Amino acid sequence: MSEISTSVLVYTLIILVILSAFFSSSETGLMALNRYRLKHLADKGLKGAQLARTLLKRPDRILGLILIGNNVVNFVAAAIATVIGYRWYGAVGAAASPFVITFIFLVFAEVTPKTLAALRPERIAFPASYIYAPSLKLLYPLVWLINTISNGLLRLINVNPHKGRSDALDPDELRAVVNEARQFIPGKHTEMLLGILDLENISVEDIMIPRNEITGIDLNDDWNDVLQQITNSHRTRVPVFRDSIDETIGMLHLRKVLNLLARDELTRESLESLIRKPYFIPAGTSLTRQLLNFQKKRRRSGLAVDEYGSILGLVTLEDILEEIVGQFTTDSTLHNIDIAEQDDGSYLIDGSTHIRDINRALSWQLPTDGPRTLNGLILEHMEMIPAPGTSLLIENYPIEITRADKNAVQTARVHPSLVAEEESSDDELSI
Repeated sequence: MSEISTSVLVYTLIILVILSAFFSSSETGLMALNRYRLKHLADKGLKGAQLARTLLKRPDRILGLILIGNNVVNFVAAAIATVIGYRWYGAVGAAASPFVITFIFLVFAEVTPKTLAALRPERIAFPASYIYAPSLKLLYPLVWLINTISNGLLRLINVNPHKGRSDALDPDELRAVVNEARQFIPGKHTEMLLGILDLENISVEDIMIPRNEITGIDLNDDWNDVLQQITNSHRTRVPVFRDSIDETIGMLHLRKVLNLLARDELTRESLESLIRKPYFIPAGTSLTRQLLNFQKKRRRSGLAVDEYGSILGLVTLEDILEEIVGQFTTDSTLHNIDIAEQDDGSYLIDGSTHIRDINRALSWQLPTDGPRTLNGLILEHMEMIPAPGTSLLIENYPIEITRADKNAVQTARVHPSLVAEEESSDDELSI
């Protein structure tokens, strides 16, 4: 190296710094690529993406190649820097050269290029793939030797180097991805996607119309009463029973009945001929499974039953779809679920109202992992039937019992503004 001029060594050192920056940035760029976008671009035929995807199928090989190149460059650069330092400043320059070259490499060959690659991985990784693909074939014996030794060490600590990282997302990760993509997806579409993901965690029992709220047709009633029930029903499909909902004999599509009624041809016999056999659903069935079951059996409604076969409520296809797209009706949501806003900002809520409906309508966070109604939630916390005027605090929501009978809370007042004040105070303190 003594025959080589100092200027040549300086230019060589600059080239080595650039090469080190290339290796560092390309390593970060390849590892930072979004696997799903990479697959999308590769499927579209982008050559750089196809090469990058092929290289990343065996990350141990591409990392081995990059580290071989980077370490060779760094060692040669350190040697050249020592020679330059000695020629310029003698022994002092030779001693100081490791510190100087380390600083230069950290700034220009490590931190800066890696930061750029992390911010713009595709711009770095795709062009680099054109270089690494043939280089890997050329240097494969050396890469294989190093990987064999490295993989052997990994096996000693019970790590399988050939078992690649799965790119599959679990539901929580997929939900996080959807939330992160809000800036690219309309708000309503985002809520629908999240609603679909939540279906697996919601059971039929969570959304069913409770047994005590089911309206149906009792065939043992007077015929005029039956006709009145038909004409006043708010649903198109209703259960038909004798004396009690437990004696349900089937479901009736009222649209077919109204056709006969319009032609004055409706009789008990013709009514019973239109009854379809009942469809019973285990109350613990997830909404994802039940949605598929409705499709498979070509049904739009069913009766939820417990483990003893007792009817607990009524479930319809519309109820499941509303978990995805929201309310279908144009009426006030608060009116539909028995929530009345008061002048002081509080809400009077019927005790039988489902907690999920309250949270959806008011954007609250009442707990949903226990009782399903407001009455059940209050009784669980009180462990008794509270008297009117009793107050309690559930998850920072002040609740006052306004009306109760022997076995249930009829109505309760919730004052959410107190919760908002606490959250505002917390925000101010955190700032």
